[in-house]
Amino acid sequence: MAATAALLESFSVPHSCSISQCWKKKNITSTLSPSNKIATNSRFHHRIISCEATKDTEALKVPRRNALALMLSSVIIMQDDSYSNALTQQSVVLREYIDSFDGYSFKYPKNWIQVRGAGADIFFRDPYILDENLSVDISSPSSSSYKSVEDLGSPQAAGERVLKQYLTEFMSTRLGVRRESSICSTSSRVADDGKVYYQVEVNIKSYANTNELAVMPENRVARLEWDRRYLSVLGVENKQLYELRLQTPENVYLEEENDIRQIMDSFRVFKVSA
Repeated sequence: MAATAALLESFSVPHSCSISQCWKKKNITSTLSPSNKIATNSRFHHRIISCEATKDTEALKVPRRNALALMLSSVIIMQDDSYSNALTQQSVVLREYIDSFDGYSFKYPKNWIQVRGAGADIFFRDPYILDENLSVDISSPSSSSYKSVEDLGSPQAAGERVLKQYLTEFMSTRLGVRRESSICSTSSRVADDGKVYYQVEVNIKSYANTNELAVMPENRVARLEWDRRYLSVLGVENKQLYELRLQTPENVYLEEENDIRQIMDSFRVFKVSA
């Protein structure tokens, strides 16, 4: 009996065993007595079923784990897509500014701040991108008697006038500074108030030498200081010329063009009482 017990103990099968291992150990039972063989065979039959069930369970674990990972990754991808779409569709909130005294109105980004003493009739700028701003200039009532914006000539002629004005303002006395400029587009439109407005877009680049005092030309290397888009909307009322001016870095303009178009299209001039 002790020998039989020792032999049975040697047949103890772990849960992770394979079916071939179970059958190999089962064949050893042929050396036992008929009564012990029946008991041992029954015990091995139970262990073989257990091993098969364990193997089937292990086989199912990987697909279930993969399915779970796939579901989780799908949720993450959907969330990322939703977030990206939200950023893409997000638009700047605009606030309307109305100057009832001078006779004009426009919309501007809500988070922009007003800067006083900037030399324009009104001036707003982005609190983070300092090169991005908006202003309104009005011609002097005593020195102008405009009847329509068409008094400036064609939109192209108005564009040349606007570009010349910008270049005059940006004249520099520094050595080695040069400007490159071009008119991007000019157009006219009739707004919902029945008035004609001109729209002008120009690009100006500023270059400066890295060593403007160098004697040899190869030591005076020009580098780009800034690259900006200037947009103007021109309108006439009260015998005055009104100009809405927007300034933005060229790379920012490409990202915010739709919002800038809304600001330009919102500009209106209206009659004021004398």
